[in-house]
Amino acid sequence: MTHSRAVALMILVTLMWSIAGVVTRQLDAAPAFEVNFWRSLCNAAGLFMALSAMRGPDFLRGLAAARWPVWVSSLCWAAMFTAFMIALTLTTVANVLVTLAVGPLITALFARLFLGHRLPLRTWAAIALGGAGIAWMFGREAAAGASLTGSLVAFTVPVAAAINWTLLQSIAGESADDGAKPPDMLPAILVGALLSAFLTLPFAWPLQASLHDVALLALLGVVQLAIPCLLVVRLSRELPAAEIALLGLLEVLFGVTWAWLGAGEQPSPATLTGGCLVIAALILNEMLAIRQKRAALAPP
Repeated sequence: MTHSRAVALMILVTLMWSIAGVVTRQLDAAPAFEVNFWRSLCNAAGLFMALSAMRGPDFLRGLAAARWPVWVSSLCWAAMFTAFMIALTLTTVANVLVTLAVGPLITALFARLFLGHRLPLRTWAAIALGGAGIAWMFGREAAAGASLTGSLVAFTVPVAAAINWTLLQSIAGESADDGAKPPDMLPAILVGALLSAFLTLPFAWPLQASLHDVALLALLGVVQLAIPCLLVVRLSRELPAAEIALLGLLEVLFGVTWAWLGAGEQPSPATLTGGCLVIAALILNEMLAIRQKRAALAPP
């Protein structure tokens, strides 16, 4: 795969991720927990078919003997899937996406705390700037009397993601040190989707969603989750992590634009200011990292 094709596919991934907000706003009247149930169930169905094609029909046998990291990662995926959809029903799309955008900075901080990774000064500065952006957005919302419940629920997603990525980094490091084959972590996404669906089923019962709502949530489960997850795993072999993180920021821009044009959700000034601070921190950190890497690889 050429670099330009990999970049184009990553942009397509962010486009698919970004439709969640505007599609959710087209639902008739499905309650929050039922929204998550149908989306996660359809995501699990899509992942099951894809993994069966990729790994063969016996991949479930391997899952039964999976090591503990697979199950911890599954819990993280379940928390991410559930909190994201519930947050979308409690606050604006822009607030959710800006809160999610701080994820790479939390991951960097967790890597420092739990893996002992040394963080360069630019990353500490980015963490401070991104944190200031989130604090500004939350503070202005609280001052205006708006409910912070949705934003706080959304904050669960980057925290769970940071735990998940830190776990995956730890596994990769241990496997590289002892030469062992790392566990297959793709089934963890499937288990996380199933956990998300069935843990919210008691709160969603009795199911009330219309056929229209179920069709839209099936679209989200397959197109907005299952397919992009598999594509990102493939692209991680073609693009460096810094470039994937940088391109992933397009989800915020695309998602806010879709919600603005398709659902009439105009982001508040506080959200725009906080979002600009978070995105500026991420872009500056990743661009400096890419520049430093290129300088290190350049011939003397």
